[in-house]
Amino acid sequence: MTRELTEITVVGGDKTGLIARVTSLLFERGINIEDLDQAVREGVFRMTTRVDTAEMETSRGELRRALAELGRELDVDIQVRFPSDRDARRIALLVTKETHAPEALLEAEANGDLADDGEEAEIPVVIGNRGDLRSLAERYDKPFYDVGDGNGNTDEERLLDLLAEYDVDLIALARYMRILSPEVVFRYEGRIINVHPSLLPAFPGAEAYRQAKDAGVRIAGVTAHYVTTDLDQGPVIAQRAFDVPPNADVDAIKRRGQPLEADVLLDAVRLHLADAIAVHRGTVHVREEVDVDAQLGLSEAAVEANPDEPVDGEPLTRSRPSPSDD
Repeated sequence: MTRELTEITVVGGDKTGLIARVTSLLFERGINIEDLDQAVREGVFRMTTRVDTAEMETSRGELRRALAELGRELDVDIQVRFPSDRDARRIALLVTKETHAPEALLEAEANGDLADDGEEAEIPVVIGNRGDLRSLAERYDKPFYDVGDGNGNTDEERLLDLLAEYDVDLIALARYMRILSPEVVFRYEGRIINVHPSLLPAFPGAEAYRQAKDAGVRIAGVTAHYVTTDLDQGPVIAQRAFDVPPNADVDAIKRRGQPLEADVLLDAVRLHLADAIAVHRGTVHVREEVDVDAQLGLSEAAVEANPDEPVDGEPLTRSRPSPSDD
């Protein structure tokens, strides 16, 4: 029997009995709940359910109407995402000032390299918390929206309206220098990818390259990860590393890191679009049935340079570093 796993998200104020009302509505329509996860952060409730709608006793339109009516009654936002709603996946680029990461994704789309063969993806919109990259968006014929207040603070209601208007599947934070609130994260949890200029969990937060310089590290790097409500602590998708020369200043470190930021963000987006990865217990795993063409950790040359004879125990087996299911 073929399953059709459909995602339903509920976001709003925390209310007694909310989960029961939603799950009862689904049960009454012959919809089986495969997975349910819920959390409350800063007074915002979020529930994500994955349900099997292959044999539901209602139509898609009626299910959407019933959930929308329940949402209005409970004063929460309920969204339904059927897997076959569209062929092309839609990515919103969120940007601030730096061009290297967003340009890498825009150029990949222009060259037909944003998604692997057989997958369709597009970037329909670029959104900034400042207006600095309007010209970059226009160069690639993309609509650009500045949702900032002039000081970089984001109007998140406007941001959410735009994400809904463009029917976005994935949000890529391409050096977007603003923390997203639970109001945004909870609506798109598991569908927001950020690139951070450090080998997380080292040096989270602002000025990561300066933190690396001040700590005197010899090896630094960059990380692409899923965004959660905990700053720079979301599940790691892929990382790149580079050496820090003696006496390198912050600008020199940044020059080495920025090209890798663009590479690792693009790889992470491609992995997500190919459904090649999944998060289990806070860790990203590569699906066994997927042939992954992406660098998740060290390059092959760096792996070959690693020692393969441990001090104790059995000899190490060289392998390309990647998350795997236990």
